Amino acid sequence: MKNSSLDPASLKILAALQKDGRMSTAELAEAVGLSATPCWRRQKELEDSGYIARYAAIVDRRKVGLMVCCLAHVTLNRHSAGVVEAFEGAMQARPEVVECYETTGNSDYTIKVIVPDMEAYQNFLHEVMFKLQGVAQVNTSVALREVKYQTALPL
Repeated sequence: MKNSSLDPASLKILAALQKDGRMSTAELAEAVGLSATPCWRRQKELEDSGYIARYAAIVDRRKVGLMVCCLAHVTLNRHSAGVVEAFEGAMQARPEVVECYETTGNSDYTIKVIVPDMEAYQNFLHEVMFKLQGVAQVNTSVALREVKYQTALPL
């Protein structure tokens, strides 16, 4: 699926930076077939216009002892503004919650929780989730194996 608001050179820049955000301007220019100055200018425009939100290192979670990945499907019993804001604020504040989506279907939210072990997940459930006003139910799926993990968007 192509984004028609970006020209092919800008899409190439985005694709290359998704693979290696530490590329120098010269390396990036060579990779996308532009000279350095126009390439740098386009990259700056992509940053300024919000296409590039930030640069980050992708850390191997297992190497830092975060062995368990859980997908929790959360149902709220009330959808009043205060309950929703409190839930979403709590998810934003918790470092072990790496993703949170409001969803359709059987649950209201799906959150991705990364923790060292199941004891840490149990503590998260009892100390955070079950204490949040409005949380009616949490159904958890534990990832047994990571089949695909990718941060690059399909441009």
